[in-house]
Amino acid sequence: MQALDLIKKKRDGRSLTAEEIDFLVEGYVAEEIPDYQMAAFLMAVFFNSMNSRETVQLTSSMADSGEKLDLSGLEGFKADKHSTGGVGDSTSLVVVPLAAACGLKMAKLSGRALGHTGGTIDKLESIPGFRVAMDGEDFLRFVKRTGAAIMEHTRELAPADRKIYHLRDRTATVESLPLITSSIMSKKLACGPDGVVLDVKVGSGAFIKERERAGELARGCLQIGRASGLRVSAVLTDMDHPLGRAVGNALEVREAIEVLKGETRGELAHLAVVLVSELLLAAGKAGRKSEAMELARARLKDGSAAAKFEEMVENQGGECGLVDNPDRLPRAECRAEVLAEKGGYIGAVSPLPVAQVANALGAGRSEKGEGIDHSAGLELLRKRGERVEKGEAIARLHFNDEKRATDELEDILKGAFSIQEEKPSPKKLIFERLRSWS
Repeated sequence: MQALDLIKKKRDGRSLTAEEIDFLVEGYVAEEIPDYQMAAFLMAVFFNSMNSRETVQLTSSMADSGEKLDLSGLEGFKADKHSTGGVGDSTSLVVVPLAAACGLKMAKLSGRALGHTGGTIDKLESIPGFRVAMDGEDFLRFVKRTGAAIMEHTRELAPADRKIYHLRDRTATVESLPLITSSIMSKKLACGPDGVVLDVKVGSGAFIKERERAGELARGCLQIGRASGLRVSAVLTDMDHPLGRAVGNALEVREAIEVLKGETRGELAHLAVVLVSELLLAAGKAGRKSEAMELARARLKDGSAAAKFEEMVENQGGECGLVDNPDRLPRAECRAEVLAEKGGYIGAVSPLPVAQVANALGAGRSEKGEGIDHSAGLELLRKRGERVEKGEAIARLHFNDEKRATDELEDILKGAFSIQEEKPSPKKLIFERLRSWS
């Protein structure tokens, strides 16, 4: 078997066998197949796609390319969550302890920020002392003790995905649906859960802009779930505006704590409840959607979700008492308010300029390995549908380097807000909920 023959085969629009896909993945991880040949194969997939059987096999081959997390020693339903990435989205910080408070085991591996979306690991590292790197034994011990732990993805789990994604990023093949699907699901299969909920973002602030294409991605992930015996739910959610009011690492942790304590309601809290309800349905802990939603809301209301977060933070070396005293999170030395230039209702808040401003203040990175300022970012003081008067603050910037907070950044942020005379009609946050089981 030769890589060149398989590249030609896919280039000509023919499907590959399971053995041929295994050969390509194994050879690339072993560095027997060079980057230039894998790049040619990825471009052939980009133009000719893959059928469902090929996509399932590619996912399996990538999941099997390295070590796997063994969760068999944990009792109960093991759950996981994945988001395709958004702005102001600290959902994982709420979902993981909330699901644990509902009786699920959440052993979550997460990544860092790159581009316009935030990374859960960077947010957790804004908590003084919080340890995101640990060995598997400690990780599983914390999950067993508390029901929840989050650590950084290791290089040993699904190494094929890490190598192939890096190459996709350099060869303009990131947007291929079979490659996106296999990337998401290979990591989930390697982590060994019983069920996973996917938050598939749709809109101007998402990697996938069109709802139809997002639905294709969701259905592809569900198909892999069925083939592998994994219960998969996919929730299609709006990302035409930032999800929460905070954008930036420590700021988002603070907002997540407010949600967990029941102090803040809104879209972030609602989405977290929806995602946890899908996991409860998958685990059989509720028979109906309404019942699952009510159970999740009750765990926010009675304080048990906040207690799980506190316990998870302390397990992983973070600041004790953080839930009761979030002021222990790092705070930027400088703040500046952005004022509305006219009165009216907020018609829209465009997420990409918001992310651009937060990153420019130091909250994000443009290249892998670049440092970030955990205290930097911004707060959205007004969101869609809310009234604002001329001269009132619509946003607050948080920064440490005064050179970053330029007039140009302020203008960019002002341009993200659309202000109109009439109050806009409500917009859906949840477009669709799909499941791999009946």
